[in-house]
Amino acid sequence: MSTDATGLLSKLIRFDTTSRYSNLQLIEWVRDYLAGFGLTSRLTYNDDGSKANLFARIGPDDMPLIVLSGHTDVVPIDGQVWHYPHSN
Repeated sequence: MSTDATGLLSKLIRFDTTSRYSNLQLIEWVRDYLAGFGLTSRLTYNDDGSKANLFARIGPDDMPLIVLSGHTDVVPIDGQVWHYPHSN
């Protein structure tokens, strides 16, 4: 399994997690990626099961832990004019 940061980020940003859509494809991919390193994850779902949070732990249960928290959704840009440089 590749741990190249650029390759990993490239894969992650390909998931369309605009907030009006489900994030399950991304969450399940990350869960499986972590499983490749022997880590187990727990998913909690919203009421209709279309979105999930992922909880993973590294290390023994009896040790203190640090929580890294983020979100997987992005806001829609409908009606906004965005420009970015194109690479050749």
